[in-house]
Amino acid sequence: MTDTEIRTVRGGLAAKGRSKPPKVLRMSVELPLWRALTGYRILTLVYTLCLVGLSYPKYAHPLGAAAYMGALTLWMVLTWRRTTSAERCTRHFLLADLGFAVGGILLTPLVDTHARIMDGAPTLPSIWTAGAVLGFAIKGGWRWAAVASSAVAVANLVERQELARDTVHNVVLVWVASVAIGYVVEVARASERTLARALQIEAATRERERLARDIHDSVLQVLAMVQRRGAAIGGEAAELGRMAGEQEVALRTLVAGGLVSPPRGAERTVPHPAGEGAADDAVASAPAAPAPEPDGDGPCDVRALLAPFAGAGVTFSEPGAPVELPAAAAAELAAAVSAALDNVRVHAGAEARAWILVEDEPRAVIVTVRDDGPGIPEGRLADAEREGRLGVALSIRGRLRDLGGAAEWVSVPGQGTEVELTVPKGTAPEGGRRGKARA
Repeated sequence: MTDTEIRTVRGGLAAKGRSKPPKVLRMSVELPLWRALTGYRILTLVYTLCLVGLSYPKYAHPLGAAAYMGALTLWMVLTWRRTTSAERCTRHFLLADLGFAVGGILLTPLVDTHARIMDGAPTLPSIWTAGAVLGFAIKGGWRWAAVASSAVAVANLVERQELARDTVHNVVLVWVASVAIGYVVEVARASERTLARALQIEAATRERERLARDIHDSVLQVLAMVQRRGAAIGGEAAELGRMAGEQEVALRTLVAGGLVSPPRGAERTVPHPAGEGAADDAVASAPAAPAPEPDGDGPCDVRALLAPFAGAGVTFSEPGAPVELPAAAAAELAAAVSAALDNVRVHAGAEARAWILVEDEPRAVIVTVRDDGPGIPEGRLADAEREGRLGVALSIRGRLRDLGGAAEWVSVPGQGTEVELTVPKGTAPEGGRRGKARA
């Protein structure tokens, strides 16, 4: 291994070590509910003050009603922010708030006339009472709501001193509404936890696939080269090559998720013969040529990134006008083309020719890589992915999937292989969630 190759591997590993963990979207289904509860409490306080003000001369003890409304208003002024979030709304506050509601209901017979109460006059806190019960529902779910609404129901029955139809109607309405809201809150919390977990798993999976692609494009292929050259030189170099082959197999298993059993016996040290499949990244592959990096984050001409691949054995065909993609998407597409050309060099042989064709469609950019090699045996791509060989699964198919595109293989044994890479315009890595592949 040359000094340049060693520096390349070290630089790649250092870049991986500096990569930041993926960000996970944070959501909260409770915040709108707390805001709605705050607004409800304020609006119902204003309504209750107007109601008591209009009925002020009719009370048996108007000053008592005014004193209670003054205390309730002061309580709201001091505590209105308590219902803006779950952290501020503590159990002690909820109990005190419910105490104000129940106390106002029980105080009504002392300040109002018996005739007005029998006629169905509202209690002192009126519909403000529901806000205290809803606080229990949002904070603790339907069980807390059932307990709080039951306490309000008992207070209303004591205040009315009979099972009047309107009283029973109001009690049942508050009880059912609060329990239903509490149940909905519990279901929403469970759904939020499930969604957050799914987003974390998806972000971690995408980050692992990104690292696996980088490892495949650098470390794995360097280890494969060491194994091949060590076996060719022999002696102590052969032992070094054998150890590199073992580490390559272990690393492939690791980046594949630990679900692939490593090959045994001769498969650890004997490279696959060239021509076994134009899409399988064999152990004997040489280090991948790094794809050119675009400058900046704006639109990038794909032709400028793919033109350096042209050479004695590679023909490059391009449109006459610029073919633009976001810089990050263009870089990923170029890396996928580089991986496809690596497979051509390894499996189709050094004498094989390859053609790169760039097409600029209205909604997508299509790059086709074709070779005149032996083609891919039927089922070889699926077998390679099961064995943990990631050239197709990650370096090509994974990159296109992250861009929202697709990678399709068309191959006839003995007639070469054609890989069609499609990238929708206006995409960037991590933006795509769906991709398709046909083997």
